[in-house]
Amino acid sequence: MYNESNPNRNTAYLRIAIILCFILFATIVRILPHPWNFTPVGAMALFAGAKLGRTWLAFLLPLAALFAGDLFVGFHKLMLAVYLSFALSVLIGMLFRKRQSVRPLALATLLGATQFFLITNFAVWAFLTGYAKTLSGLITCYAVGLPLFGNTLAGDAFYTAVLFGGYALVKHFVPALRETQSSAQA
Repeated sequence: MYNESNPNRNTAYLRIAIILCFILFATIVRILPHPWNFTPVGAMALFAGAKLGRTWLAFLLPLAALFAGDLFVGFHKLMLAVYLSFALSVLIGMLFRKRQSVRPLALATLLGATQFFLITNFAVWAFLTGYAKTLSGLITCYAVGLPLFGNTLAGDAFYTAVLFGGYALVKHFVPALRETQSSAQA
């Protein structure tokens, strides 16, 4: 894989390997005990979209990691809604690819957590039997889910800081990653 004649390709491989390590970290943390919805999955999807950009890997890596985690956590009826929501978080990460400072990442995190809350709670209302299939039932479903939204937002914010901050720290100590910042928009 190492190619002495093409250092840019080697740096790209290194960059993807480091990003993969961060995604693997998030996958492992997800299966460890944690408060409800306080997981790194939303942050992992934002991170993949922002760091891998418009490539198939940006979607494949976090969704494969989510699936790997589901092998341990368990499968459920709402998986399609959850996976679609995290694919949307990858797209949000792509939108913020060139703006990775605190304020834009905070906005991306808020958008990701909010769309997850809206999509998954709608799916709970639509596909499970706990709520009346009325506007009142939908509103009740969202109201009951609000505490989980707080955990989702807190988890996404914490792990977004860990993933993006950790990557910035690695970049600080790996000169090859800094040198390609303008070309790779890392």
